[in-house]
Amino acid sequence: MNQKEYRASFLDAHTIKTNVKDKVFQNTSETFLILKKVLQQLEKDYIHALKGHVSDKSLPHYQERGPFEMEFRIGEDLLVFSMHSNVFEFDNKHPVNQTPYVLEDPLRSYCGMIMIYNFLADSFKYGRVNDLGYLIARIFINREKHFFVEGKRQAGELVKDFAVDTISPGILREIVETAIEYAISFDLLVPPYEQVKIATVDQMQEKISHSRMTTGKRLGFTFRTDDV
Repeated sequence: MNQKEYRASFLDAHTIKTNVKDKVFQNTSETFLILKKVLQQLEKDYIHALKGHVSDKSLPHYQERGPFEMEFRIGEDLLVFSMHSNVFEFDNKHPVNQTPYVLEDPLRSYCGMIMIYNFLADSFKYGRVNDLGYLIARIFINREKHFFVEGKRQAGELVKDFAVDTISPGILREIVETAIEYAISFDLLVPPYEQVKIATVDQMQEKISHSRMTTGKRLGFTFRTDDV
């Protein structure tokens, strides 16, 4: 292959990949907009079901925090939904690259990503910037609007239905409600004594002012993908 042919081949490959990534980003953005509507509807449904049974401060609250981020607060839990602006590829050992669907067309493995984090609502309320949050799910969407999700109590086999599953409001609601159920049951544990037995003057002063000593649901404990 001469230099001219190489350049043409390179530009063709670049054009194809760029178009794929543009489509992936478009699909991920559309999915995020659907997710916003799902969360807005969940807020209404949960308020209707919980009103009069819990205090008003424990009722769900949905809020947008920008074009790529939104939050859903329920009780003492805050779920943050974050869409990444980039498109990702998976390493060769990832199960997605072993599926017939991707082996048939490797460009199907390029995905956008939406992440779901669980924080304590008080961490944001009191500005405790050192508090910990946990990634409890992430959704991957490709150029054909096929998706798979990995995370706490989500689909059993990671990528088994990547070739057939497509994004819909009903599917997103299932994913969100699974994440909410997990967050609510994932309780705050007392940190090990040895980890917190010493505090600096600065920590105590900040604690007195803003309650900023580091807090997290599993502070000091290993958090694994199979934790329940």
